[in-house]
Amino acid sequence: MPFELLSRSAVVCVAAILSSLAASKVVAETDEMHTRTNLLPKYRQECATCHIAYPPSMLPNASWQRILGNLSHHYGTDASLDADSVKQISTWLATNSGGGETSRVAPPEDRITRSAWFRDEHAEIPAAVWKRPTVRSASNCAACHTHADQGNFDEHFVRIPQ
Repeated sequence: MPFELLSRSAVVCVAAILSSLAASKVVAETDEMHTRTNLLPKYRQECATCHIAYPPSMLPNASWQRILGNLSHHYGTDASLDADSVKQISTWLATNSGGGETSRVAPPEDRITRSAWFRDEHAEIPAAVWKRPTVRSASNCAACHTHADQGNFDEHFVRIPQ
């Protein structure tokens, strides 16, 4: 039997390498999961006037639908839209919303920054960073993610302001 020829340490080493490769794939998928959808022009036009047009995969559909259903009280702002725009954006969000492991559970208050995946991804960021004048809050993705406006949150494009 071929495995009888391998020492126990060699088997452990091979298992560790395979585990590392699998973990790297998961991390790569997490980094890329929010970059695969071309933004609907109407969504970008209406939403990116106040903040970045967050990739739809960052929240589950139920969260997006609640947000769209309460635009007159959109986190302290009246972001009301006409019915046709809401329908178009709603349909697009339903098709492209998060549903994978990282974003299928609605976070408290439907806030991306309170989702489990967001907290895990940003766990190493000290609380003081979020309070810097150049950052202001965790929802200001573009402060650190230099390609956030393009939907690219790859860690290679992160610059944490001083």
